[in-house]
Amino acid sequence: MNFRPRHRDEPEINLIPFIDVLLVVLIFLMLSTTYSKFTELQLTLPVADAEQQRDRPKEIIVSVASDGRYAVNKQTVNDRSVNTVAAALSGAASAGKDSVVIISADANAPHQSVVTVMEAARHAGLSQITFATQPSGGSGGSRSTH
Repeated sequence: MNFRPRHRDEPEINLIPFIDVLLVVLIFLMLSTTYSKFTELQLTLPVADAEQQRDRPKEIIVSVASDGRYAVNKQTVNDRSVNTVAAALSGAASAGKDSVVIISADANAPHQSVVTVMEAARHAGLSQITFATQPSGGSGGSRSTH
């Protein structure tokens, strides 16, 4: 019989993996923190005159009056049919298929009138259509592309 006292190994805690995990978490938190100082920067952006940069030969402005009448580049279209409006759009498309149709419709214009212009543009082969809008302040015009 062995009566010698047994040497029990004391359990030891290895701290190196624990420290590694804490450092990774610390680095993650540092990188994912948003810095509020960057959002407080006051910037003065450069100014450019957008009217001079626009490529006007590619634009076809179609005006739709509140009673459903059409004007293509300020030329009144007598007939309200899709074919007549498509012919007027084809004649005004100086840049061909790259022309942009700008629909400037009155706020009270019938929905069908705007749809007719869009259908006429499709018949004329013009796929780039945008709508002219006015900001709620009432001054100037802006564009909303759809």
